[in-house]
Amino acid sequence: MNIALRQLRVFVAVAQELSITSAADKLCLSKPAVSMALSELEKQLGQQLFDRHNNRLLINEQGRRLLPLADELLARSQDIEHLFSQQGAVTGKLNIGASDTLGNQVAPFLLRDFRATSGHLEQTLYIANTAQICQRLCEFELDVGLVEGRVHHGELHSIPWLGDEMVVACHPQHPLAQLSAPTFADLEQQQWLLREPGSGTREYFLNHLGARLSQWQLAFELNSTSAIINSTAAGLGITCLSRRALSQAEQLKRVSILNLPITLTRDYWLLYHKEKYQSPLLKQFMRFCENWSGE
Repeated sequence: MNIALRQLRVFVAVAQELSITSAADKLCLSKPAVSMALSELEKQLGQQLFDRHNNRLLINEQGRRLLPLADELLARSQDIEHLFSQQGAVTGKLNIGASDTLGNQVAPFLLRDFRATSGHLEQTLYIANTAQICQRLCEFELDVGLVEGRVHHGELHSIPWLGDEMVVACHPQHPLAQLSAPTFADLEQQQWLLREPGSGTREYFLNHLGARLSQWQLAFELNSTSAIINSTAAGLGITCLSRRALSQAEQLKRVSILNLPITLTRDYWLLYHKEKYQSPLLKQFMRFCENWSGE
């Protein structure tokens, strides 16, 4: 059996895209070339790696078994390519996923410091909600994820990372902002501005604030933290967000943060696939993240 890296590269692309056309575009190859490479690989293995249903490709159990091994072999081949071209700095490409608050408020400074320390400049940053980050990690499209809520997923390993404070905010002229010592009872029957399902911030609200309230109403469901902040500043409702995310809006007096009688905290988490090959670059980045204070 003589499996080529080209065949594995095609397999991984098809597994991620679930489409010959999309995989061909991603690899800058023709559709016939992708189809042929995938067919050759399946013939050599004596196994179908995808189920075909109405011109759709669905990765099957055999394909899922091969995916982490193929990803590792491709990563190791890149390590070999870079081995003798290194000049002190670690090389390779690092694909990072970050949930919204982390991607906008934390990751830029994390990457700035990592670049300054390591000399490594080739990273991509994909910002989405926690559920989407997990999906891309499972498909081996991302090397590591930075998310706001703890994830319980059989294929992923999670490491507690930075701490954060969650706060409730409203428009400066909102009746709640006029209270010197608001209580949870004052939050009853309020109109809330929340992130979409799958967001770590949304899950935090439901588990730590929504669970304490007997009556609350969803005013708007929005898929970005910036939209939540702007809607709060427009007086459309109140919200629960990271203090990091609200710091600039609070300084500009666009929102007011309520002085509730409790400190609400949460952890950020580092995620990676349990079967993901950890290249020297990925190991260095993970160590850097664990030691980074964010200050």
